[in-house]
Amino acid sequence: MLEVQEYTIKELVEKTELKHIAIIMDGNRRWAKTLGLPTAAGHNKGVESLKKIVRLANDFGIKYITVYAFSTENWKRTQEEVSFLMKLLYETLKNELNEMLKEGVKIKIIGDMEPLDDKLKGILNTSMEKSKDNTGVNLQIAINYSSQHEILTAVKNIAQKVENGELKSDEITKETIENNLYTAGIPDPDIMVRTGGEMRISNYLLWQLAYSEIYVTETYWPEFGQESLEDVVREFAKRSRRFGV
Repeated sequence: MLEVQEYTIKELVEKTELKHIAIIMDGNRRWAKTLGLPTAAGHNKGVESLKKIVRLANDFGIKYITVYAFSTENWKRTQEEVSFLMKLLYETLKNELNEMLKEGVKIKIIGDMEPLDDKLKGILNTSMEKSKDNTGVNLQIAINYSSQHEILTAVKNIAQKVENGELKSDEITKETIENNLYTAGIPDPDIMVRTGGEMRISNYLLWQLAYSEIYVTETYWPEFGQESLEDVVREFAKRSRRFGV
C-alpha cells in the first residue's frame, strides 16, 4: 500500500495504474430538492460537474471515464423530466463539442440509441465521428443503457454467429463476450464511483465491474468536484486489489 500523502494525485494515478473510473452520477434531484430548486436545476448543475471531472481526468492522466447519463429505466420518469433530459443531452453536446475536441476528448456512446429521436442521434454520432482520433481522456456516455440488455444483445449476436457457421460453440470465450459488448476495446473500470450514498449498482456495467473496486460517497453529483475526485484516487491507492484470489 502506498503512503498516499507522499505523492501528487497525478503520481498516484501513474503508480497505481488507475486507468478507468466508472461513475453513477446520482443525486441531482435530491441536491435540487434540498435547496428548494426545480429538478432541472440539479441536472444542469450535474452537467457542470461532469465537465469539470472530464477536465480533471485529463489533467491527472486518467484515460477513461464512463458515466451513467440515462438508463432504460429512466423512461419511467415523468414525460416532462424525460423530455428535459433528452434536450439537455443534445444541448450539452452541441454547445460543448468544440471545446471537448480542443481538449482531446474522445467520445463514445454506449447503450441502445435506436429509440432516441433523430436529432439527438445525429449529435451523438457526430460527437463520436469528430472525436474518434483524439488521444485525450476517453469519455463513455451511457445513454438508454441497461447492462442486462447489453449482455442479452451480446449473447444473441454470438448465437447468430454460431447459427451462421462463423463460430463454433466450444470456441466461445470470455473475450468473445467482451468483444460483443458496447465497451469492446475499453479496459474494465478499476473503480466504480456512486455519488448520493445509495448502495446499489442499478443495472450498470454488470459484466465489466466484476473485479472493480467500489466507492460510494454521500456527496451529491452536483457537488462532486476536484476534492471529491482526489479522494477517489487516494482511496483507490489504499485498496489491495484481489481479483477474486
